[in-house]
Amino acid sequence: MLDYRVIIQEELRKIEAQEGVRILYACESGSRAWGFPSKDSDYDVRFIYIRPVDWYLSIKERRDVIERPISDLLDINGWDLKKALNLFRKSNPPLLEWLYSPILYEEKYSITEQIRAISPLTFSPKSCMYHYLNMAKGNFREYLQSEQVKIKKYFYVLRPVLTCEWIERYNEMPPMEFEVLVDTLIPAEAELRTVIQDLLSRKKAGDELDYEPQIHPINAYLEEKIGYFEKTATEMKAAEGVFDEQLDALFRAALTEVWKE
Repeated sequence: MLDYRVIIQEELRKIEAQEGVRILYACESGSRAWGFPSKDSDYDVRFIYIRPVDWYLSIKERRDVIERPISDLLDINGWDLKKALNLFRKSNPPLLEWLYSPILYEEKYSITEQIRAISPLTFSPKSCMYHYLNMAKGNFREYLQSEQVKIKKYFYVLRPVLTCEWIERYNEMPPMEFEVLVDTLIPAEAELRTVIQDLLSRKKAGDELDYEPQIHPINAYLEEKIGYFEKTATEMKAAEGVFDEQLDALFRAALTEVWKE
């Protein structure tokens, strides 16, 4: 049997050699990290990298992402640290999810732990809630309006709706794991929780979860919550923010740590 972690590590080493970079951090970002992969789900590997000092001293605008062709097994791409820090200061939800992924492939240097330490200062409840709310609205409108729906798409609406609820309740970045969101936010005795857990059990067992009749308790919950968050998102707080000088210092420290040899 293939050891996917070995394959991922080998691909990360190839990227370092081919691109002349050092990978600071690598994690899983997709349905595997959320806790509801399909039988044939690939590995959504995301990484943050840094280039040598001279690369950043050029007057040229250069590409700040590295992408590799998607295969049956791997979907792998990464962001330059400078790009990541600029997105971090804007409370970018995908980046924040990477930093708190439950599936870690690599974390060789101290920079990502330093970023996590100041993430409460950059976390913006308002912008993150809008990000997840728009995701939920788009998927709900596209996939779950007919009498016959592709029921695996429920997870792609439920998760962002639950993250909105987490943000409203706790004023912090939600956990990535779907089951943690369900267990924390939906009462154990609720019919909705039973229905969701049954659906999750089917997905984990490898059921195709293709077109089936609408699951009315879930649809009713989603419609109610989307409408509610459309009204309340505007009242959420923005980020406190960090000084650019603080992020500049983190960037310079990372360059020194990685390339001191």
